[in-house]
Amino acid sequence: MESRVSQKYEKLKNLLKELFQLDQPDLDFGLYRIMHARSKEITEFLDKDLLPQVKASFAEYKPADKATIQAELDKITASVSDAGMNPDESPKVRELRDKLKSEGVDISTLESEVYDHLFRFFRRYYSEGDFISKRVYKEGAYSIPYEGEEVKLHWANVDQYYIKTSEYLRDYAFRLNLDDDSNPRRVHFRLVDASEGEHGNVKESEDTKRAFILASGNFVFEEDGELVISFEFRTASLSDWTDDQKAGKTKPPLQKELITIAERRILAHAGASLAAWIADLSSRHLKANGELADYSKLVAHLNRYTARNTFDYFIHKDLGKFLNRELDFYIKNEVMHLDDVENESAPRVEQYLSKIKVIRKIAKKIIDFLSQLEDFQKKLWLKKKFVLETNYCVTLDRISESFYEEIAANKEQVEEWVKLFSIDDLNETSEALISPPQYTNPLSINFLKANRNLVLDTKFFSEEFKQKMITSMENLDNQIDGLLIYSENFQALNLIQSRYLQHVKIVYLDPPFNLGGNADYLYRVDYKDSSWMSLLQDRLEVTKKMISIDGSIMIRCNHDGNMLLRMFMNEFFGKNNYRNEIIVRRAEESKGDLNKQFAGVKSITVNYDNIYWYSMSSSTRFGRFLKPTIGKQSESHWHSFWKAEDRPNMRYEILGIDLNNHYGQWMWERVRAYRAIENYKVYKEVSEANQMTLEEYWVNNSKAYEEKNKVKLEFVERFGNGYSSIKYWIPPRDYVMADNNWLDIKGYSNNWNFQTENSEGLLKRIIGSLVSQKDIVMDFFAGSGTTAAVAHKLNRKWISVEMGEHFNSILKRRLTFVLNGEQSGISSEVSWSGGGFFKYIRLESYEDTLNNLDFQRSSAQESLLNFQGKGIEEFREDYILRYMLNVESKGSKSLLNVSGFTDPTAYELKVKIPGSDESRRVHVDLIETFNFLLGLQIKNISAPQLVTADFERNSEKRLQLKDRLKVLSSESKKVESWWFRTVTGTTLDGRNVLVIWRKRPGGELSEGVEKDNLVLNEWFTKLGYSSRDSEFDLIYVNGTNNLENLKTPDDLWKVRLIEEDFHRLMFEDSGD
Repeated sequence: MESRVSQKYEKLKNLLKELFQLDQPDLDFGLYRIMHARSKEITEFLDKDLLPQVKASFAEYKPADKATIQAELDKITASVSDAGMNPDESPKVRELRDKLKSEGVDISTLESEVYDHLFRFFRRYYSEGDFISKRVYKEGAYSIPYEGEEVKLHWANVDQYYIKTSEYLRDYAFRLNLDDDSNPRRVHFRLVDASEGEHGNVKESEDTKRAFILASGNFVFEEDGELVISFEFRTASLSDWTDDQKAGKTKPPLQKELITIAERRILAHAGASLAAWIADLSSRHLKANGELADYSKLVAHLNRYTARNTFDYFIHKDLGKFLNRELDFYIKNEVMHLDDVENESAPRVEQYLSKIKVIRKIAKKIIDFLSQLEDFQKKLWLKKKFVLETNYCVTLDRISESFYEEIAANKEQVEEWVKLFSIDDLNETSEALISPPQYTNPLSINFLKANRNLVLDTKFFSEEFKQKMITSMENLDNQIDGLLIYSENFQALNLIQSRYLQHVKIVYLDPPFNLGGNADYLYRVDYKDSSWMSLLQDRLEVTKKMISIDGSIMIRCNHDGNMLLRMFMNEFFGKNNYRNEIIVRRAEESKGDLNKQFAGVKSITVNYDNIYWYSMSSSTRFGRFLKPTIGKQSESHWHSFWKAEDRPNMRYEILGIDLNNHYGQWMWERVRAYRAIENYKVYKEVSEANQMTLEEYWVNNSKAYEEKNKVKLEFVERFGNGYSSIKYWIPPRDYVMADNNWLDIKGYSNNWNFQTENSEGLLKRIIGSLVSQKDIVMDFFAGSGTTAAVAHKLNRKWISVEMGEHFNSILKRRLTFVLNGEQSGISSEVSWSGGGFFKYIRLESYEDTLNNLDFQRSSAQESLLNFQGKGIEEFREDYILRYMLNVESKGSKSLLNVSGFTDPTAYELKVKIPGSDESRRVHVDLIETFNFLLGLQIKNISAPQLVTADFERNSEKRLQLKDRLKVLSSESKKVESWWFRTVTGTTLDGRNVLVIWRKRPGGELSEGVEKDNLVLNEWFTKLGYSSRDSEFDLIYVNGTNNLENLKTPDDLWKVRLIEEDFHRLMFEDSGD
């Protein structure tokens, strides 16, 4: 029995280690690294505190333990028998037998049942790293929340965030010494100079499928006490076979074979300095169950590193609430059975209820810890991400000529122009009377003046140049035409929502469809329907807040998802806000061969997609537009002049038929109809003479008739009897009013080497009909950038979000060509000639957030947790179960370490570099991040100002400035200096804001703070801010200050600390 209890106990404990992410202690990255830091403590808590509470809970029944009573009964029975008496007649024997029957408790069975129920409960909701939010009703059946709706839409992951943002483990590290923090012997797999891999919701094309391949050259080396093994992530080639394997090979090695090649090369490394590392890596891997594997530690980790993540990742939105509700349901349905207690004695019922209480008590504590872990990950996901890079693309006509000399001298920019626009071909031509300036190296300023559509990209210039250029532009946000964001789209929307709250006129989306293995484009499209729904739900929840009250959203979908999408949009935006389903053409090649279609295939090729149009208001209308006619619509024909509508003022006598005493009406008012009758009489007279058809007569005379009479040439005639015999003539037409059949225009194009490139004609029809000039158009599945390109050509503002290698190679490149005036798509139709200005930014990713966590416990916290005293055990348990992760991760750079605000230009994160999977330390753009958090419409961002000052103590020993502030041109270690940079703008609620960023060289030292604030006050006063009481409503400053002391009694502006509002706004929806 004890063995069975032990087995159940170990089984539950191993499950909890998996749930608590402690089952792979050798992994040392992301959340694994955090949990490893406290794995010993958590494991001890499981072994010594939590699970032993099961045994302790049944201690009160120890006197009634069946085993104890049975042992005593056996002893007395033997004694009575030895005395020659009948045990059945012994009062003591009968008493013990009755006690065994009525009161005896099988404590081991109770313990075993508790462990078993806990295991069964938590196992049913956990699968492959995620909690599955299915409400179990009974074995094989589930319940869903239903509130009496006529139709209910529900999917498996409706209560979860879809967070799969990395297809491969790019930052992978593990420890060879699991329990020695002083010498962990950390091994790090690092990607170097590899083309960017699959990540986010982006998928590499099948013909460019890449693999992890051991790097060439110095692929293994020791760095700062850790072993680094370098890999490339690229398409394999025949040359990746080793020399002894190449013979006869016609295909490159697969990932499995590349792992074997990597193992051989690494373990064959002959360097003496790495001998101990190689020996450890070649030793057999220890499995989680304690068994030794028949492969090495190196192979075990190579397999983990390279294995594709075949399942999706989710974070539960409220795991604690879900599991607690399910626990109650489980206990009522799986544990508590009335038949078991109906005829039992009171002691038995008490034992039964005690078992339920123990299950509930322990399960709730486990739920508390799981909730802490899940809520912590949710906090990291929902935290608004830092801006890591801010740059601008702008045509030269938008830039002051005072910058042209520096621009012309920038070799990198000139090389980019040669590569993109072939400016080296712009030479003098003999035909020109006045030749434009020729291309020279270096470029002349006159050449720039003559080619003002050249697009400057600030990434090629110094930070100082960029700052000065941006400072020269007043009302910056009004001048910027578009915003391009490199980010996972949920994170981008989450950050910018405050800035564009109810300001987006239309959202157009062409999200990835559920095509599985038939996917033919760059997005990841093998979503299960439930994952796809969660993907859209999370993003549309944020998007909905950004759409204006008269705005719309259009989502394109094919037959694989259109039914689900229509139901989802009805529920999400409301049936009343459904406007239309529009049919658009797919790619020409998808039409297929009709003969082949009917030769026994299962279904007919679908040659159209659906666009679902929803609005925020039922009053939204689509602008009227024409589309080319097809078939009979292009021919002239007679049409009935009578219709069934009932307007009395449109009833009169015409050509002998009187409607005055009949229902219905004529098409036109009386004067127009009589004029058309006369027109037909004139035609008949002409035609009798020269046999001219009515269409020929109309072609020859309509233009002159309209110029003379200012009305169209129209005809009405009677053909037979009855009301429908009166007809009017419809002339031949090239265009008619459009309906929801848009097969007249291309749905997709292929101008930019992107397989799901929406046609510009399609987006022109949408944007031109729903969006006014300078309104905002948004697309967060930007793809090749058609939405932004068309919006720009139509003089609308735009926001586009995308990630993946095509961000630079296709999307940004295309928009650069648009600014330059490229003539593809709708350019000639709208007379597009170029020009423009867009900002592009890159955001921190969820993985960047994880990889920059710093888990620390202060000495004071450690002392408190180790204190031995009354109530400390309850405190320690509460801390571990509910607060540990949040408390000990404070101070992490990715969770906003405000101590880094002493120098706003030096705040750093280790992040993935675009275009590769390599990680480096980069400076965070705190200024741009805060602008988005505030929702600031920027008027001006000043260039940095640098000043120095001398100090002295007055007679009262107070620190004061010795003289005026002196302006410096650059920072110097020899001179103490203070750096300032300001942002002015307006919040969406109309408040004028001044943001002051400063470096605080004094830090937190008392005299340092005093110096910093003296300089701030003097600088603030010198620039006249203190006298502009009506200009600003809010003034933000980083670091403790006393600017409020400069206010006069009449001043209304308020001062706020940047650090406080930065933290509040960054985490306001994350549950922190």
